[in-house]
Amino acid sequence: MGTMTIDGRKVEFTDERNVLTVIRNAGIDIPTLCYHSELSTFGACRLCTVEDDRGKTFASCSEVPRDGMVIHTNTNKLRNYRKLIVELLLAAHCRDCTTCIKSGECVLQELAHRLGVRTVRFQNTREQHELDFSSPSIVRDPNKCILCGNCVRACEEIQGIGALGFAFRGTEAMVMPAFNKKIAETQCVNCGQCRAFCPTGAISIHTNTDKVFKALADPDIRVVAQIAPAVRVAVGDHYGLQKGRSVMGKIVNALHRMGFDEVYDTTFSADLTIMEESAEFLNRIEKGEKLPLLTSCCPAWVKFITDQYKDYIPNISTCRSPQGMLSAVIKEYFRDPEHAQGKKTVMVSIMPCTAKKAEAVRPNSYTHGEKDTDIVITTTELLRMIDNFGLDFAGLEPEACDMPFGFGSGGGVIFGVTGGVTEAVLRRLTPDHSKETMREISECGVRGDEGIKEFSVPYKGMEIKICVASGLANARIVMDRVKNGEAEYHLIEVMACRRGCIMGGGQPTRSGDRTKAARARGLYNADNTTIIKKSDENPMVLELYQGLLKGKEHELLHNEFY
Repeated sequence: MGTMTIDGRKVEFTDERNVLTVIRNAGIDIPTLCYHSELSTFGACRLCTVEDDRGKTFASCSEVPRDGMVIHTNTNKLRNYRKLIVELLLAAHCRDCTTCIKSGECVLQELAHRLGVRTVRFQNTREQHELDFSSPSIVRDPNKCILCGNCVRACEEIQGIGALGFAFRGTEAMVMPAFNKKIAETQCVNCGQCRAFCPTGAISIHTNTDKVFKALADPDIRVVAQIAPAVRVAVGDHYGLQKGRSVMGKIVNALHRMGFDEVYDTTFSADLTIMEESAEFLNRIEKGEKLPLLTSCCPAWVKFITDQYKDYIPNISTCRSPQGMLSAVIKEYFRDPEHAQGKKTVMVSIMPCTAKKAEAVRPNSYTHGEKDTDIVITTTELLRMIDNFGLDFAGLEPEACDMPFGFGSGGGVIFGVTGGVTEAVLRRLTPDHSKETMREISECGVRGDEGIKEFSVPYKGMEIKICVASGLANARIVMDRVKNGEAEYHLIEVMACRRGCIMGGGQPTRSGDRTKAARARGLYNADNTTIIKKSDENPMVLELYQGLLKGKEHELLHNEFY
């Protein structure tokens, strides 16, 4: 613990990692482009430079706090310095700001306005490079890269993939995949975390909104939407509503007003997933085969396993993801001429995840030769569609999802947060549904945003060993331990994104710690207010098994191969 003087005021600090954090805790928002609390310190942009009492300047992000320091954050020298940095960045930057997909959300654009950069005195002499559209999930635009290194560190440190890196030196420096390959030619898992950490439009979502609007305009097409659990807690704050508040009803209203014929809830198929996955899990436990069971809900995690741990492909659950299940069931439902009414059905999936775009085009995401999910849009794309349509989202009245696929249990809702799948499985395995039992399950170690959670639960005279991981770098630690015989589990749940789908690569960016906590809290609150907590008590799911699904469970709900 110590005290430093910041802009003439005494400020106490304890264990802050750097001077920048102390300054921000003191209520001063120093600009940065390359700093992020979840990544290693890079110190590339120098925008966080401050001045001490001797006139010495240094980057506050890489300086350890010391007792007695005297810091100035906003002198004339510093203001001119920061303004010049932004001007130089803009000089080597693509200048199509008015049409850029990140316009209004770009940190560089924001800083240019904030620091008063009105002109750029220097000519842009950088070579223009082609955009990389090879991935179904993200688009790379090297012309908008500012070399902050956020994408490189996110891919390496959080995901353990390392699909991006620095190449060349000096003014020729670039961020690119090794040997300048297309991103789709690398071991990229399509998670979109590089996009989530990118402050500019250098990495953006491969958007599909135009396809959706085109389908909505066709009177011969029935446009059906499904909405993932994590989407409902990431939309409201864009419209000035409370962070993390569930606005599912408003989203349904907005989609109806935009022209969607049917709007369903992916929590319904999350319940289906639990029904099938828990049965598969118990079968493997009984036979002692293909353990640990690896969850299959996250497509980025599935790609990670199939690329890098091929020996464990048989361990992946054969269950389709909730997106895949619901799309297949809906397509089957509308194959009935009575339901089809002469219209073609286009399935639109609204997800927090860019990897879901890649999942939709996988060879195992087809039924009867027909693509299950036709179009995937992310939460960010949904926001753009709502804004494009001109809806006053905050003023919309909530509406219920359509039936028969519009109702899910609380267990389905919490799929959007790390540990949610496992918690729903544990609820399914218990015959009890009392408040006390649900509370005991929630307190067994399954909740919390730690990157790796290990615990065991009793079941019919045995201890079921479970591991829950989020972030693929953590998943690699877990899988290496399993591979080397250092750990033994019956069930491993992995979400590629830290904290789960609430922080998916398709969610709105600029999410601080309060936003992350609020989104998780929002899903748990939605669970608390749901009458039915267990997937096996969802009456609509039970009815589906007796009707449409009868004899078709494996065909519609499971993968034949990976």
